[in-house]
Amino acid sequence: MFTNRFNKNQQNAAQAVSSYEHSSAWQLIVKGSSMRLFIMAMLVIPSTALAGWSLYEIFLPNGLTGLEMAQLGLGLTLFAWLCMAFWTGIIGFVLQLFHIDPLSLSKKQKAPSENIALKARHAVVMPVYNEDTKRIMVGFEACVRELMGSESAANFDFYMLSDTRDLQKADAELRAFSRLQKRLGSYASQVFYRRREQNLHRKVGNLKEFCERWGGNYEAMIVLDADSIMSKTRMVDLARRIEQNPDTALVQTIPMPVRQDTFFGRFVQFAAHLYSPMLATGLSFWQTDSANYWGHNAIIRIAPFMQHCGLPTLEGRAPFGGEILSHDFVEAALLRRAGWQAYLLTDTTGSYEEVPSNIVDYAIRDRRWVQGNIQHLGLLNVKGLKMANRLHFLFGAFAYISSLILFCMLALGTADALIRATSVPEFFVSEYQLFPSWQVARQDMMMVTMWGTAALLFLPKLLGIVLALIQRREQFGGAWSLLKGAAVELVMAVIIAPLMMFYHSFFVLSVFVGHSVKWEAQEREGRKVPWKIAIKHTQLMSCLAVAWGVTTFYFTPSLFMWLLPVLIGMVLAAPVIHFSSSSEWGIAMRKMGVFIIDQEVSECTALKRLRVAMSFFAISQHKPEVPALPESLWVAMPEQALHEKPLPMRPALVSNV
Repeated sequence: MFTNRFNKNQQNAAQAVSSYEHSSAWQLIVKGSSMRLFIMAMLVIPSTALAGWSLYEIFLPNGLTGLEMAQLGLGLTLFAWLCMAFWTGIIGFVLQLFHIDPLSLSKKQKAPSENIALKARHAVVMPVYNEDTKRIMVGFEACVRELMGSESAANFDFYMLSDTRDLQKADAELRAFSRLQKRLGSYASQVFYRRREQNLHRKVGNLKEFCERWGGNYEAMIVLDADSIMSKTRMVDLARRIEQNPDTALVQTIPMPVRQDTFFGRFVQFAAHLYSPMLATGLSFWQTDSANYWGHNAIIRIAPFMQHCGLPTLEGRAPFGGEILSHDFVEAALLRRAGWQAYLLTDTTGSYEEVPSNIVDYAIRDRRWVQGNIQHLGLLNVKGLKMANRLHFLFGAFAYISSLILFCMLALGTADALIRATSVPEFFVSEYQLFPSWQVARQDMMMVTMWGTAALLFLPKLLGIVLALIQRREQFGGAWSLLKGAAVELVMAVIIAPLMMFYHSFFVLSVFVGHSVKWEAQEREGRKVPWKIAIKHTQLMSCLAVAWGVTTFYFTPSLFMWLLPVLIGMVLAAPVIHFSSSSEWGIAMRKMGVFIIDQEVSECTALKRLRVAMSFFAISQHKPEVPALPESLWVAMPEQALHEKPLPMRPALVSNV
C-alpha cells in the first residue's frame, strides 16, 4: 500500500517540490560547502603541528627516548582533537557574534513560511523501555496538549511505543494511557499506545516496526526520548521545515537540559545552555548538510528512512561486530550517502530533555555510549559515506578514547620522570668527548606549551561567556548571575575532569577487551548518591591517585606539582560525587542566583504543563482494555548492504496522506 501510494503520487510530489522551491521562505542554501572541511583542515593541521613542535622542542635537547617518542605520538593525536574542538568553538563565536547563519553565511535565515499550511500528516513517536510511568506519561501528554486545539492539530498523530519488559510497569503504562485517553476526549483518536511482546533489536527494532506498520500514513516522524519535551512551536516548525525542503530527510534540534535540582544536574544543565548555541553554530558551519542524528528531538522523513536505514547485524565479535548500538549516527550517515540532506538547528528554543542527576548515573550512561561509539570505527570504510559523516564516527569514538590517550601520556610522562630521577645521568656519552653533555630543561617551551594547552581548553569557554553576556544575559538572570554561574561551572569542570578521564579510560579499555554492557533504562529523576556507593565507584581511582602522588612527590617533586590538579580530583572523587548529587546544594545555588537558565526565568508552556501535571498524576484502578491501533500497512524495511552503493534517492512526497 505504501509503495502504491508512492507511485501514485510521483507527479504530485514533483509539483509540490517545484512549488516549495519557489515559495518557501526557508530554503537551506549552503555556500561553499565543499570548502568548509578544507578550511577546518587549514586551521587544525597547522595548530596541531605547532603544538607537536613545542613538545618536540621540550624532548629534543636530551635526546628522544622511547617513552618520549610515545608521548609525542599520543600528544599529536590529542592536540588534533583539541584543535578541532577549539576552532569549532571560535568559528561558532564569530558567527553568533555577528548574527551570521552558519549554512548560508548571510544574516540569520528566516523561519519557514507560516503562510503555507501543513499539507501532510506527521507522527510524534516516543519509544520507552522500563521507564518511570509517571514521568513518561506526563511528558507525553504535555506534548499532545501542546498541539491539541491548534490549527495544525489534525496533521499530527502521537504514538507511545513501549518495549517495557517489567510487567508491573507495563500494566501501569496501560492503565495510565487509559486515563489519558479519557482526558483527551475526541482527540484521543489521534493518540496511540503499542507495546511489543518481543523487543527485538532494542530501540532500532521499535522504530523499525512502527515505520513498517504505520509509516505509510505519514510524511515524517518527530522522535522523542522518554524524557523529551517539545513545544508546539518547535514541533510545527520542524514539520514545516521538512515539507518546505523536499530534499531534506533529517532536521536535528539541540535538546536543552531542564528540570534539574541536584548540584551536578544544574551544573550540566547550565553549561549546556551557556555553550551549546555557540558550539552548535561552529559544528553546523563545517558539517553543513551532513548533520548528525542524536537519536531524539529530531524530525525524520519516513520514506527515505525506510529505504536507506535498515541496519544489518555486523560480522565479527564486539566491539566492532554484532548489532549496531549507537544507531543514530549510522542512520544519519546512510541518509546522507543516499543523497538526502540533514541539518542541525542552532536555535535552542522549544526542545528539551533531562540529564542524569549525579556523576555515577552520568558515567553509567557514558559507558553505554562508549561501546556504541567505538563500534563506529569499524564503519569508517562504509561505501559512499560523506567525509563529514566519517568525521562524526571518528570524533564520536575519540570523545572517549581521548581520555585514555591523556591518561597514557600522564603515565608515560611519570615513568620517564621516575627513570631519570632514579638513574645516574651520563655526562660523557662517547669515549673521546671533551665536554660533558648537560641535562637541559626547556622551561620556556614548557610554559608556552602549558599556556597554549590552557588556551585550547578554556578560551572557547571564555568566549561563550562573553557571547552570553552580550546577547543572552537576561536568560541567565542578568549579568551578575551569569558570571557567578560561569565561575562555579569552570571550577566544577576542572574538578570533575580527572574523574571522567579515569572513567572513560576504564570504559574504553573494557570495551576493547570484550566486556559488553546492558542497555538499560537510565535514572531520570534526581537521587543523592550514598557514601557507600560513592566510595565503591571511586576506591580504585583514589587509591591509584594516592600511590601516584606519594611516588612522584618523593622522587620528582616538580612533576608532583604539575600533576596536583589531576591527583586532587581523583583523591577527592567520593566526596565530589556524594556532595554534588545533593538537591539541597543545587536548590541553594539557585537561590543564590547560580546556574540559572532561561526556562527558570521564563518558563515555556510545555514545561509548565509537565511541572503542574507531575503533582496530580494518578494511575487508573480499573482494568483497562488494550487500546485500538490504526490498520497496519506493513511494508518491510530493506536491510542495507553497507559495502555496496545505496539505492537511488527518490523524490520526497509532500502531499495529503
